[in-house]
Amino acid sequence: MLDIRRLRLLRELSIRGTLIEVAEELNYSPSSVSQQLSALEKEAGVQLLRRVGRQLQLTPQAQVLVAHTEELLASLELTEAALAASQTEVTGTVRVAVFQTATLALMPGALRRLRLNYPDVRVMMFQHEPETALRDTWARQFDLVVAEQYPGHAARHHPGLDRRPLLRDVIRLAVPGNPDSPEEFFRVDRLEDAAHLPWVMEPRGSAVRHWATQACRIAGFEPEIRYESADLQAQVRLVESGNAVALLPDLIWTQRDTTARLLDLQELPRREVFTSIRDSTASHPAVAAVRAALEEEASLLSSDADIISNM
Repeated sequence: MLDIRRLRLLRELSIRGTLIEVAEELNYSPSSVSQQLSALEKEAGVQLLRRVGRQLQLTPQAQVLVAHTEELLASLELTEAALAASQTEVTGTVRVAVFQTATLALMPGALRRLRLNYPDVRVMMFQHEPETALRDTWARQFDLVVAEQYPGHAARHHPGLDRRPLLRDVIRLAVPGNPDSPEEFFRVDRLEDAAHLPWVMEPRGSAVRHWATQACRIAGFEPEIRYESADLQAQVRLVESGNAVALLPDLIWTQRDTTARLLDLQELPRREVFTSIRDSTASHPAVAAVRAALEEEASLLSSDADIISNM
């Protein structure tokens, strides 16, 4: 009989690509992973891996096992969800991946609501970039992910991973408004006026960096990206201190004042924030409770949209 733990290692190798990455993900040594996969080959009676240069490649037979492993893992999760749903109390541990802005704006209120309504639900939160968090939720590293996508840049879809909207927040041009800021910032009333100013954006390769750069190019200029940071709080500080301009979503301003001037862009582009979970865990009461708490918190923030937009 095939060992499900070894099958999972094979599946992880198909996702991660190398023994080292599988070992790091599952807290094994690379030699232990190799030994377990060799044992799986003996159990299966067929070759599962072949070396191509310095890389291991899965054989067609290994791909068959990976596909069936997906079904087995999903079936196990459905069974666990059904068992949990049969109990009178909502309990369990839910691993949540969330990006920084949502961590600050959504998670505190959602966790407080869960603590009051479902004290036996344990949430483990991990700050993670949306693109990789979606993949890792599909790979079963997390149970729920809070992710984002920008106009014209839809996040990648993964099989068996659903998607439900939380909120849509407007993206605006943030310009220094502190009286001590250089005078050139006060001459900005629209995106085109920021053509010759220093910019702060996320690192190259991210969806938001590509979107922001394209927005500037459509406005007729190539932005001078003098500062890079994936930390939007750092971007805010660079704007508020009079050092740069940035394109920032409204959620970043939740429950905080700012000296920055927030200018509307043409067509009021909006970022979509959404949750994703695996279809096989959708009926698990603890996972559903966490998603519901996030949706309630997002609904409260959306009702305050006028406050954000009038800052």
